[in-house]
Amino acid sequence: MKRLLPAWLWLVPFALVFVAFQLAPLGWIAISAFHVEGAWGLGHFREIAGSTFFRQAIGRSLEISLISSLLGLIIATLACHSLTRTSGPLRRWMIAFTNMTSNFAGVPLAFAFIILMGANGVLTIALQRLGLIDSFSLYSRNGLIVIYTWFQIPLGILLLFPAFEGLRAEWRDAASLLGAGRIAYWRHIGLPILRPALAGTLTILIANAMGAYATVYALVNTSYNLMTIRIANLVSGDLFLQPNLASALALVLVGLLAMVTLIQQWIVRRSHYVAER
Repeated sequence: MKRLLPAWLWLVPFALVFVAFQLAPLGWIAISAFHVEGAWGLGHFREIAGSTFFRQAIGRSLEISLISSLLGLIIATLACHSLTRTSGPLRRWMIAFTNMTSNFAGVPLAFAFIILMGANGVLTIALQRLGLIDSFSLYSRNGLIVIYTWFQIPLGILLLFPAFEGLRAEWRDAASLLGAGRIAYWRHIGLPILRPALAGTLTILIANAMGAYATVYALVNTSYNLMTIRIANLVSGDLFLQPNLASALALVLVGLLAMVTLIQQWIVRRSHYVAER
């Protein structure tokens, strides 16, 4: 029986959505970023480069994103290793819980952390009475790293778990028969196989953190200088709106994410090259 439609035609709806909601907005941002007072130029980018305020926003966004992504990746890696060695209802419950918590973000997450770790939060007061901490501010750099790491962990687990499932028990047994211990197995077999997945997951976690807005805005409003906060203020929060400058800052954010993606692709290609040798 002949097909009613060619296979490529089924991609048309996806292509239309992708163009309308991805390429078109990105193209408008790229054009708007170079539009300076009725002319074309690099004035907005020079303003960003010369402004200590904007450089601070870029630096803080990168710092919090990198730290929270690395912490989230480490915790997710350990969790995935534990899940692969667990079976039965506990494993199914943990995977279901991870799926649920991966969608728990934004304003509800900020409100939950305020109740738990705010100035008068339950956990904050309990730790202070136990003498484990003197003071902790959820609305500071360390507080943001904690809350960013929290929503990075479930996403990291969901991305890494299939890669850990792909590690065969026969490889571990063969390495053990050849005299390799646990450390040698992970150094020469496990981690090299997982390296592309780890690099790809780290890239997605960094992009996820760099683009986070609702959680941090609900938590600190505009009192902490981050790129997403600055972009939002330039288009909706100030008395004098500067959408073109916001587009330039958004294009800088896109450039940073593209650079991280290129580094990840280089790591993956390097991993494949080493594996082939």
